[in-house]
Formats: sequence, structure tokens, C-alpha cells
Amino acid sequence: MLKQRELRAICEKFIMYGDFMVGVPFGTGHINDTYQITCDQGGVRLHYILQRINPNVFANPHKVMENVDRVTAHLLEKFRATNRNMKRRTLRLLRTYTNIPYVFDENGDCYRSYVFVENARSYDVLDGAEMAFSVARAFGEFQCDLIDLPGPRLHETIPNFHNTPQRIVNLEKAVEQDPCGRVKDVGAEIEFVLQRRDDANLLIRLNADGDIPERITHNDTKVNNLLIDDFSGEGVCVLDLDTVMPGLVLYDFGDMVRTGTSTAEEDEVDLRKVEMDFPMFEAIMRGYLSSAGGFLTPAEKEFMPFSGELITLEIGTRFLTDYINGDTYFKIKRPTHNLERARNQFKLVTSIESQMDAMRQLLKTL
Repeated sequence: MLKQRELRAICEKFIMYGDFMVGVPFGTGHINDTYQITCDQGGVRLHYILQRINPNVFANPHKVMENVDRVTAHLLEKFRATNRNMKRRTLRLLRTYTNIPYVFDENGDCYRSYVFVENARSYDVLDGAEMAFSVARAFGEFQCDLIDLPGPRLHETIPNFHNTPQRIVNLEKAVEQDPCGRVKDVGAEIEFVLQRRDDANLLIRLNADGDIPERITHNDTKVNNLLIDDFSGEGVCVLDLDTVMPGLVLYDFGDMVRTGTSTAEEDEVDLRKVEMDFPMFEAIMRGYLSSAGGFLTPAEKEFMPFSGELITLEIGTRFLTDYINGDTYFKIKRPTHNLERARNQFKLVTSIESQMDAMRQLLKTL
């Protein structure tokens, strides 16, 4: 955690209104370090977000920030043209005195800053079907608003990010190398993944055949990556744009199912509590189709139920791989944290599988 003088020095490189007062850690993200900055402008408190981009995850922050800058500028222009409340509908990057939306500190770490969105917050767990509908609708609107983003193609900030077959290959490499001697304790988890590898390339194959097109997607559609208005309950601003890049919309929908339908948090160790809540799935599907249904192809709609199973398997595989490799990617709070997360996700996979027929039948009715 940075000291106050270090935070002040970084903030002074951005064009911020007011005098720096204090910076405090903010949020619950797994990857980047985030601070809420408070400045004083003539007795009025102004708030900003300052984030350090994790260099272990994003090796080229220039490309990350070029994507973020293009996407937010496009959204701002679109909201301005349609008279939507542009000040809260997208993140607004601060710029430096040389008109660059990021800075490097003396250690070579990259930082960016946003205007803090007031009277809205993110949630780690969906609070009922109404919120689930609102969140899914907001992420569908986000995808729809980016359909006409002018070229060139966005950078792939993490190549093969949602390439599930490659994630399984990475697991096999970790198992073979076994750098921390942990493989002996996770045989059942490894077998769980390998039993499902035949279905892992289904969406990639459909994309290659032209049935599912490449689009601009968020790629991390957890509920806590959306700000929800404190008064209306409406989803107002999509966060964490580092992984916005070319992808498949079903990855985004699948991650909403993974994070929004589970009856327990991602690191719950009592697996009896982990199930897919079908009414929450229905709310997510209805919310997403209400905003995205107009541009989805028939194949994209058909494989919406399957996408939840696939993405849950994928993130569970990533947690398991990181555990075997010594916890080098995800932040952990205890030595077995990633293993607990993996087991949690695999239990959710089995619950989704058991309800697949009901999900497909619901899709037909919609």
C-alpha cells in the first residue's frame, strides 16, 4: 500500500481540481490496486479514483490505456448525442498536463485516474432478481453501445483470455511442472476439468465457422464491475475496462451467470451452499435480452445457457492452475484460497449442468 506522500506525488501529475487531502484503499478487486482520492476545492470535497495497473497481468499498459481511452471517448460522445447523463454513464479518465491518460511512477508502475461517480456503488453479490435484471440489462447496453466503435481493432490486452481450451492446456503444463508440490492434493479437481475438455472449444469453433461473430466485449462482467444508482437501483456505469477487447458476447453473458446466479460467494468453502439459483438466471436472461436481444444472432441466443457452464469451468480452471503454480495471479488471503475458489466453481458447474434443460426451455419461451 502506498504512503500518502507517494499518492500525492502521483496525483499531482494528473489535472485534478482541488488540493490533495488523503487517499485510502478502495474496492475488492483481485487484480489492480485501487485508491479513493479526496481533494479539497475551497471547502468542497472532490473525489477521484486512482488505480495502479498490475504489471504481472497487463504487460503492456500502453495498449490497455489506448483501449480504455478509445472506449470511454466513444461512449461519452454517444451519450452526449442521445442526451443520456454522460457524467455518470461511463468512466471519465483524467489526463496529465501533456494530455496523456496515465502516468508512470519512479518504480515504473503505471497509474490512471478517473472522476469518482457519486451516489452509486458496486455490489459483490446481487440483491435479488430486480438487481440481476438491471445489471444484465446494463452490460447488454454496454455491448450495444460499442457495436459501432470505429476501427482499428482494439488491442487484445490479455491474449486468449477466454480461450477455454488454452486454459486447460495451461493447467496441464502446471500439473506437469508441479512447481510447489501441490498436484498430489488436487487429483479430483484436475480430473473434473479433463472430463469436460471436449466441450471447451465449442464457442471457438462456432466463431471460426461464422455462426458467432467477434464483437467488442467486457470479458469480466461480475456484478461488482458495475455501479448501481443508490436511488433508482439502475445500472449506470460499467467499471474495470482493462479487458475490454475483441471477444464473444457469450463470454460476457456466461460470466454474468457464473457470478450472478450462485447462492454463495466465490470463495465459500461449504459447498453445500453453492447452487445455481434458477430465478436469478431467468432475471439475468430477461435483462440481457431486453437490451442485447436486438443484435444477437440465432446461435448467440441458442448457446446462452451453455455459456454459463463454460465460463464457470474456465474460471475454476484458472483458480486451480494458479493454486498449483503458487498463487502468482490472483490475490489471496490464505494459502488454500485459490483451491477453495476452484472447488466452489466446480460445484457451481455441476449445478448448472443439472439445470441445463430447464434453461433451454426458458430460452424458447422468451
